[in-house]
Amino acid sequence: MSRPRGTALRLTVLVGEDERHHGRPLYTEVVHRAHEAGLAGASVFRGIEGFGASSVVHTSRLLSLAEGLPVAVVVVDTAERVRAFLPRLEELTGLGPVLLDECEVVRGPGEATGEAPGGPEEVR
Repeated sequence: MSRPRGTALRLTVLVGEDERHHGRPLYTEVVHRAHEAGLAGASVFRGIEGFGASSVVHTSRLLSLAEGLPVAVVVVDTAERVRAFLPRLEELTGLGPVLLDECEVVRGPGEATGEAPGGPEEVR
C-alpha cells in the first residue's frame, strides 16, 4: 500500500446507502475494490441529509425518511493510481457522481506532528 505525499488525487463516489451490488452495499464494494487495487486508503461517510437526481430529500431526522441517505466513499492516492482505478468502477450500477479533486497531502497516517507543511516552525 502506498502513502502519498505532496500532490494527490481525491476520488469521491456518491451513492445511496441502500444501493446494492450482488447483495452487499455498493459503498462496501467500492471500498473492497480500492483495497484490492492497493490504493492508500478509503473511508465511507454517511450523510445526514441530501437529495439527488430524484429530487427527493432524504433525512435522518424523520424515521419514515431515514432510508436511502447519501453515502460518500473517499479515496486519496497519487493521480496515476486513482486514474488507473477508475475502470474498476465503470461496471458498477447505482453509482451517483464520481468526482476527482486535486489535493495536497501534508501529513500522512502515523507521521509526527509539530512541523508545518513549509518546514520547521520556531516555537516561542
